[in-house]
Amino acid sequence: MNAYHPVTPDIIEALRGILGADAVSVAQADIDLHARDQSHHPAHPAEVVIFPTTAEGVAATLKLANAHCIPVTPWGVGTGLEGNAIPVRGGILMSFEKMNKIVAVHADDFQVTVQPGIGHKDLNAELARFGLFFPPDPGANATVGGMLANNAAGIRTVKYGASKDNVLKMQVALADGRLISVGSRSVKQASGYDLLHLFVGSEGTLGIITEATLKLVPVPMHMSAVVAHFSTVTAAVETVVAVRGSGLDPAALELIDAAHAKMLRETEGVPLKDYPTLFMEFHAALPETLEAGLKSVREICEELGVIEFRATTDTAERKRLWHARHHSYEIMVRSHPGKQFFIMDVAVPISAYPDLISFVETVTARDGATAYMIGHAGDGNIHVEFPYDTPESFERAMKLNGEIVMQALKLGGTATGEHGVGLGKAKYMPYEHGESLDVMRAIKATLDPNGILNPGKVFPNE
Repeated sequence: MNAYHPVTPDIIEALRGILGADAVSVAQADIDLHARDQSHHPAHPAEVVIFPTTAEGVAATLKLANAHCIPVTPWGVGTGLEGNAIPVRGGILMSFEKMNKIVAVHADDFQVTVQPGIGHKDLNAELARFGLFFPPDPGANATVGGMLANNAAGIRTVKYGASKDNVLKMQVALADGRLISVGSRSVKQASGYDLLHLFVGSEGTLGIITEATLKLVPVPMHMSAVVAHFSTVTAAVETVVAVRGSGLDPAALELIDAAHAKMLRETEGVPLKDYPTLFMEFHAALPETLEAGLKSVREICEELGVIEFRATTDTAERKRLWHARHHSYEIMVRSHPGKQFFIMDVAVPISAYPDLISFVETVTARDGATAYMIGHAGDGNIHVEFPYDTPESFERAMKLNGEIVMQALKLGGTATGEHGVGLGKAKYMPYEHGESLDVMRAIKATLDPNGILNPGKVFPNE
């Protein structure tokens, strides 16, 4: 472990000189607010919270911190679920809430350049007047910088890809204070190493994103939502595989278990039945294309024993359905007063998805655990949510988390589909990556030799 130095009064004054007095806070309220994210991981306070407004301010701060060996943890809005932004080594917490501007809209190129602190929902609200949108949708109003740092995905990944598939260029501040540009606004790029995607998903451990140029797509002319209920999770999951193998191109393909369906009906008034349920969405340029796709997906669902199939092109009904899906976690928390939640995710190849879901059902039933399943089934991603209120129920959730992760790896998958590694998944990195983890360590040592960038994350026991 690195020997980090404390944030002294002289460092505080130096930060104020770089950023301005109003951008540096040692107030307990600010420190407490940025001490933990939405995960189950315990809070760790930073020593100072800063609010830079320019890339140059970020770079100068890193240069100062690197010279004095002070850890720096970047912060978007704290929606992470693996402790990715918790300042576990104290030091400086760098919040990007004031770097939230759209720098330029390149509408003719279907691109936008933004600062890292803008929320993706806020961005899409501004882009709507251009008839464009940024497709990755993790649910919460996560910042673009946080999405790129963790390679966030969400409900539309099955059609549009994750954050890494929707970024062209970034400006990154390195640990030594250099500001570099990686990638290009050209869609075709074949020059040099792919440094762009080295930083995407690195969780702020290699550099801090200060600007990004994103790919955009036109807002679809025609959209439909589908709700399909099945008697068993197995039937629903087999339908997912069949839909993905049929040549259909769903924009979203989500699985929720019967318990989630019941909660959404009782709390949000969404007309759902108490069965495992698939939510689907389809986009098309022509209504005929949409109708043909809906006919095909209905036939697939009927062949696999759907209990009820409902499709709608009504915008209000479709938005209501996805609003409920996006808020399912908050709804679940309200439905379990006094309990906390351990939320994990893994992903596997789509052909292995039925085996993974069957394994989750088997081990949770074996241990008598309460567990809820909800997932981006179209890309093989599942979230398992364990409520707990005692040390025993927490330890059981931890144990089951480990078993599910190892099974996902056995099936050719990954320990984390979209939550990132953070604190919670670091212990599984050697199992997933083997000797390539040593290559990652070498890259980290090259770009951040003093280990000041988001320490304690990604690598086990470090």
